[in-house]
Amino acid sequence: MKTKISIVRTRNRIEGVKQAVDLLKSNPFQGKAVVLKPNLNSADTTPGSTHIDTLRSLVLTLKAMGARQITVAERSGPGDPTRVVMEKKGILKLAAELDFYILAMDEMAPDSWVLVRPQDSHWRDGFLFPRIYREAESIVQTCCLKTHAYGGHFTLSLKNAVGMVPRAGHSYMQELHSSPFQRQMITEINTAYSPDLVVLDGVDAFVDGGPARGKLAETNVILAGKDRVAIDAVGVAILRLFGTTPAVSQGTVFQQEQIARAAALNLGVQSPDQIEFVTADPEGADFARKITEILLKT
Repeated sequence: MKTKISIVRTRNRIEGVKQAVDLLKSNPFQGKAVVLKPNLNSADTTPGSTHIDTLRSLVLTLKAMGARQITVAERSGPGDPTRVVMEKKGILKLAAELDFYILAMDEMAPDSWVLVRPQDSHWRDGFLFPRIYREAESIVQTCCLKTHAYGGHFTLSLKNAVGMVPRAGHSYMQELHSSPFQRQMITEINTAYSPDLVVLDGVDAFVDGGPARGKLAETNVILAGKDRVAIDAVGVAILRLFGTTPAVSQGTVFQQEQIARAAALNLGVQSPDQIEFVTADPEGADFARKITEILLKT
């Protein structure tokens, strides 16, 4: 079976996010309480963290699709606490303006977490995972397009799940970053939840460095889809198109360790021929053809 990934070529995040979601022609949000995971490790300029226009457009789009409640739930760090990051990014003000809830997960009580032990995992004793995502009616995730200089190789939708694991009072981040299986462990966090929508903001990208700062490229694209593996595969292909690190350029796209582990865990597509692109115009179609060539390259 194929999964749809929409491609919109734009520098306008407000219009581009809505168009990318509309192109999917699917609405799993009517009457649902939606939990929304941004990328807010820090308050650094996008793609260091989620752009306020991306979040604004996504919240407005979900409301228009009939979501009865929206909660933005995140855990920032290292560095500033989550609420401080949200304040710096203007998200607390946006929540008051658009009437959605905020949950800073580093402020949650111990019973707000549940222990997850994925089968055949590289995590020693599993990891704690937030109940709000474990028990959510509907989950949306928005990530950035960037490389990762500290062992992840790239940080797209699969890597965004690391922000669902607690930092303070736990050694999970030390365990993750000291392991030779870091990229597989990143993917294994994703077994704890399943999103209904992923929006990747690739208007700007870090093609080297990252996650907070790096070599910037104007990649001018927004992606949307349900399949995290497909989103990340396309994201890697875009990074390759614009010239990226040796680690991200090595092998086929589906041989990248985050993606290979995700495919093995049946988190999404198993191969590039299972991805179907939907576009709005000739520019998007031409871009999709270029990405397809990279995905199929052996």
